[in-house]
Amino acid sequence: MKPEEILNNALQTLRDGGTILYPTDTVWGLGCDATNPAAVARIFEIKQRSDAKSLVLLASDLDMVAKYVKEIPSIAVDLVEVNDAPMTIIYPGAIACEPGASGDRWHLAHNTVAADGSVGIRIPLMEWCKQLVYKLGRPIVSTSANISGEPTPQRFSDIPQEIKDAVDFVVPPSVDVASTGKASQILKVGLKGEIEIIRK
Repeated sequence: MKPEEILNNALQTLRDGGTILYPTDTVWGLGCDATNPAAVARIFEIKQRSDAKSLVLLASDLDMVAKYVKEIPSIAVDLVEVNDAPMTIIYPGAIACEPGASGDRWHLAHNTVAADGSVGIRIPLMEWCKQLVYKLGRPIVSTSANISGEPTPQRFSDIPQEIKDAVDFVVPPSVDVASTGKASQILKVGLKGEIEIIRK
């Protein structure tokens, strides 16, 4: 399968409300359209994880982030501009649909957002991921491809078969050109310039 065909298949799966197993610039991830509550619920089901926990999302750039949070703190802009390693920023004030709503492309699914209304978003360094998110036109979920509580797989071969069987589309491992096998740094930012390091 050619790279463009793989990208288009993954994209169509996301548009259809499906789930994908794909490489990111950190680890192999489970993904779906982050504005589709039913698809997000399926991700929690696959991971056997409580939906009380929030999820990391991928956005193509800060312009996309701005559509889904009420305000981007200026410190977050500075961090993104100087960043050269995978970094997830937790933004306050996510713009999300109400629980029970079917969702729409202008609101994040309520089950991607933390109890305090914040949401973790990363702009991927891997070009393939950026293209996928950009072409979809809205954020996608990016959570490690493991059963909750079990070790994060470092390589495609480490991913449990039950995970591979559960998703709607598996990106062939040949696309894995930049995954580091390490989780991203996580920083929580506030509107007044506060920074809290969640994970180094």
